[in-house]
Amino acid sequence: MSKESNAPARNTKVMNRFDLTSRLLAKLKNEEAVVGGIGNTNFDLWAAGHRPQNFYMLGSMGLAFPIALGVALAQPNRRIFALEGDGSLLMQMGCLSTIAALKPKNLTLIVMDNGIYQITGAQPTPATAVSDIVAIAAGCGLANSAWAADEEDFERLVDQSFSASGPTLIGVRIDDKPGVGTTRRDPVQIRERFMLGLGVRQPL
Repeated sequence: MSKESNAPARNTKVMNRFDLTSRLLAKLKNEEAVVGGIGNTNFDLWAAGHRPQNFYMLGSMGLAFPIALGVALAQPNRRIFALEGDGSLLMQMGCLSTIAALKPKNLTLIVMDNGIYQITGAQPTPATAVSDIVAIAAGCGLANSAWAADEEDFERLVDQSFSASGPTLIGVRIDDKPGVGTTRRDPVQIRERFMLGLGVRQPL
């Protein structure tokens, strides 16, 4: 087998995390929940549009997709989006099989792939240039998995996910620009605001 055939299928445009996050939030009209992974992923989520239905991960690498799965199962009538970095997903790759087995049709997973552990010093991930996250997701049973070719294709895939019959995974290649904002790092406030935003806790 040639070396080229082992390379990830990522013939896609390198895009910007904040721009893609802003494009996603612009489409949310019905109090959809968004779970942002640790670091720059949730920094850009905060900056793109702070809302009570956003949940900002703090120091729990790899748990954005599992938390989003729990929310999707608990609130099947609400659309749930999860934003995760490629490095974080490598910490919890097994969650893809769990999500595929449980089949929550209201869950959309977005992998922001820049091939590095950006927030800790831009070290390359073990998967850089050898692993295709979207192909792995499809192999785990997530049939609705695709790389976004560019910004317009990303928006098309997001729109398509709203009416999908099962969970959707969208892979996007991103640059190494730092997050635009900084999340307020108060776990209790983040939790309480999110629970209020989902209607599972009433204001005092």
